[in-house]
Amino acid sequence: MSVDYAYDGTVASIHLARPHRLNAVDTELTRGLVTALQRSLDDGARAVVLAGRGRAFCAGHDLKEPPAVETVLETRARLEEIQEVTRLIRRSPAPVIAAVHGYALGAGCEFALACDVVVADPGATFGFPEVSVGLSVTGGISRFLPALVGWAKAKELLLLGEYVGAEQAHALGMIARVAPAEGHEELAHELARTIAARPPLAVSLAKQVLDQGLDASVEEAMGREVDHAVLTSLSGEGAAALEAFTRA
Repeated sequence: MSVDYAYDGTVASIHLARPHRLNAVDTELTRGLVTALQRSLDDGARAVVLAGRGRAFCAGHDLKEPPAVETVLETRARLEEIQEVTRLIRRSPAPVIAAVHGYALGAGCEFALACDVVVADPGATFGFPEVSVGLSVTGGISRFLPALVGWAKAKELLLLGEYVGAEQAHALGMIARVAPAEGHEELAHELARTIAARPPLAVSLAKQVLDQGLDASVEEAMGREVDHAVLTSLSGEGAAALEAFTRA
């Protein structure tokens, strides 16, 4: 199996598991990741942690594999299957936290940045080498990256293909936190447990309003915010937390 899945009743843990190839992406890994993300949805996980086995999170497409002999339609289907990872992460009501170490390159960087929160080991490296090897980005990164780092920096990162370390990625706004050395998974699970303890409807709507805001006008975004505020106010699920907050 190229992807490992575990669920403790609250948090789902997904590990890319091709350590001998630095978790480079092939068809089996893509399908395993899609299956694992769907399983976390079916299990009703309150948070998901995505990490990699071995020395890297994911080194991108496995360029050492012989090129696939396929038609244009088969190529499109394969690429859309990779994009299904992004769709499932966005569709999930549970926040997905990427715990990154080693390389997060190409498709691996796309997997990470599609997640809701990214934490990284100090030695992690991010980058988009696609242009330098004659490929193109997928996974929605053409929308996500400018939103994270700005238009000019996004173009620089894609066109030059330069690698970015964890501290620089944090400074640019690509990732949320730099973890203590070798503590990236521990920090990711700590954040996952914290989120999982929050009122689930409010968490899900907070994630949705930001994700969908990427695709909306200001008026659409404000309308959705009102809809969500009405839902959370009527749900009653935050009453105990609100009472504790007002007493603090």
